[in-house]
Amino acid sequence: MEQLIHQLYSALQNVTGFIYPNEIELQWSILIVIYPYITGLVAGAFILASLVKVFNVKEVSPTYRLSLLTALAFLIVAPLPLLAHLGHMERSYEIFLTPHLKSAMAVFGFVYLWYLMVVLLLEIWFDYRKDMIEWGNQSRGLKKLFYRFLVLFSKDTSSEALAFDKKAVRVITIIGIPSAFLLHGYVGFIFGSVKANPWWSSVLMPVVFLFSAIVSGIALVLLLYMIATMLRGEKLDMRCLDRLADFLFYSIIVDFSLEMLDFIHRLYQSEESIKIISQMVSSRLFVSLIVIQILIGTLVPLGTLFFIKITSLNEELRRLLYFLSAILVQIGIFSTRWNVVIGGQLFSKSFRGLTVYKMELLGVEGLLVGIAFLVLPFIILYVLMRILPPWSSPGPGADENSSKQLQPQTQP
Repeated sequence: MEQLIHQLYSALQNVTGFIYPNEIELQWSILIVIYPYITGLVAGAFILASLVKVFNVKEVSPTYRLSLLTALAFLIVAPLPLLAHLGHMERSYEIFLTPHLKSAMAVFGFVYLWYLMVVLLLEIWFDYRKDMIEWGNQSRGLKKLFYRFLVLFSKDTSSEALAFDKKAVRVITIIGIPSAFLLHGYVGFIFGSVKANPWWSSVLMPVVFLFSAIVSGIALVLLLYMIATMLRGEKLDMRCLDRLADFLFYSIIVDFSLEMLDFIHRLYQSEESIKIISQMVSSRLFVSLIVIQILIGTLVPLGTLFFIKITSLNEELRRLLYFLSAILVQIGIFSTRWNVVIGGQLFSKSFRGLTVYKMELLGVEGLLVGIAFLVLPFIILYVLMRILPPWSSPGPGADENSSKQLQPQTQP
């Protein structure tokens, strides 16, 4: 009892103004911050991949397969933070057996399954089918059986079959673009539909979430492309990097403009909640919102990319600035998710007080579990890249050495 009283007293020390007892402890923790962050990376990476197959942006073609595998790796992990937060992960299959179509949270299962099984896996299968057949023919034993199983024991590499694969990839990508919008736009819809919370209740919330997802996905693929290429000892394609940086620059401008539009709209409305929101921004969220999200995560990379565009820097300096800008963008987008999820719970429903969020180190809702969920997609991506190398296939006139580079170097 004394320990409980001490904990309650410590929590009350961090309360400003009047707040109800049931509002001192936040219900949504770091796991719910990670969930929209990961789904945003999925949507952004897939939209980047669609630039090659749908919009014919040839400059970023070296990142096409890498974008698909990145989207798949992060999509596999996307629902895990939600399930860990809710508990009883073994019961998650019941949303498919007893669908509740009026619940936005329950519909996520169907959106997730559609995007994973119908869109992403099918596109990867059709794009890799020819290569997997060749890898199976060049392999022996279990490795040969594994690749033959992946292609469903298909051996057809005729021009008609390859033409069908190419057409199928394009059709699936076209279908996947609105699916990617739906996957992450609906996350913003969940927050934006909570009318009781003025920090979330905004018609621009789904759009802001979507464009911030595009920003984070492009920045992540840019980082992965640079790291993976340098680790393989190959030279970076500067035309690809410059084009990726252009898309990142323009998407940041759109995303930041939408966020400022939402902020100006709140100020113009000046509802009764504006006072407590202003107090929260100037105190509890000053570092995470003003300093990290806006200054470090948005204005600095935006200014850096703009400086690169208007000057003639050498390749080495451009690569360094691209790398640093992409890292800052990731920090800023994660801070955006933090400010939305955690910030929306810091003020009282009476609009008369503020509380704080103290993150635990251990436990399901703790920092270590959150870090594990952020690291897990990269481990899965590494395995996928060993099985399905994302590097471009050699042309008909390629030499034997380039063909060997395409072969996976570990047995599954």
